[in-house]
Amino acid sequence: MCLFFCIFAFINTTQKFMTIGKNSPKAWLLASRPKTLTGAAVPVMIALSLAWTDLSHRGEPFHLLPAILCMLFAFIMQIDANFINDYFDFKKGTDDEQRLGPKRACAQGWVTLSAMRKAILLTTALACIIGLPLVFYGGWAMVGVGVLCVVFCFLYTTHLSYIGLGDVLVLVFFGIVPVCATYYLQVHTVTMEAFIASIACGLVIDTLLVVNNYRDRDNDRRTGKVTIVVRMGSKTSELLYLALGVSACLLGFHHLLSGHPWAFWLPLLYLALHVACYRRMVAINHGALLNEILGINARNMFVYGILVTIGLLL
Repeated sequence: MCLFFCIFAFINTTQKFMTIGKNSPKAWLLASRPKTLTGAAVPVMIALSLAWTDLSHRGEPFHLLPAILCMLFAFIMQIDANFINDYFDFKKGTDDEQRLGPKRACAQGWVTLSAMRKAILLTTALACIIGLPLVFYGGWAMVGVGVLCVVFCFLYTTHLSYIGLGDVLVLVFFGIVPVCATYYLQVHTVTMEAFIASIACGLVIDTLLVVNNYRDRDNDRRTGKVTIVVRMGSKTSELLYLALGVSACLLGFHHLLSGHPWAFWLPLLYLALHVACYRRMVAINHGALLNEILGINARNMFVYGILVTIGLLL
């Protein structure tokens, strides 16, 4: 955890002093979107803390190597997804000059299309190499899980996010799959508590996508990207955003019933942050200032992961 914070601080500092040359180190750093790695870390953190607690109660050992491999796989797949999103959104014309969000590497010419294609192949291959040893801990089913992660990583940007299914994929691949798979690799089963925790995690991480699509709703409507925010409208989407955080905390009540009371009570601090973020998002409503909400939401998301992790370990 300390290492993660150190890397995050180093990235934020170096970004201010590095020039953006074509295919330069800073260009690739920005293309990888390091701040989004919190979304990859949170599900694995929650799963590992729950597995650690359950294994301790049983007097069984916790396996460090698959834990490390799960975290690395999540990080590389997140970077891979960011590269794929950067490349295909530019090719489709979604990332144009009217986009309000952070600038993207391909659209700005920081990274050439040929270099991005090679990077996508490299990160996809690297994720597969990192994930393959997990077969020794979870059986050949882990290959199927890895294949699904790679396939839907591409389908998200190329098709599914354009027809309003992006939120479903976030729930599945940032909640159910990483939490349940990581937990299974340690405990060799999936408990109801782990499954409910995976849904709650997916809901929290989906708040980031809702904010992103809320900010881009006018541009998405113009370019034909029919997200759930475009379908529902801004007012209903605001309520959806609030409901996601509230629902995640309510699902945490299962931790209370399962003998992990702090995993329910501590995340209520996250709920206070989430409500404050919701109120600010509604007040801003339109424009590039919503990028500020993205940053706050990413922080809140990580806070949720830390609070649940601490609550489970307590």
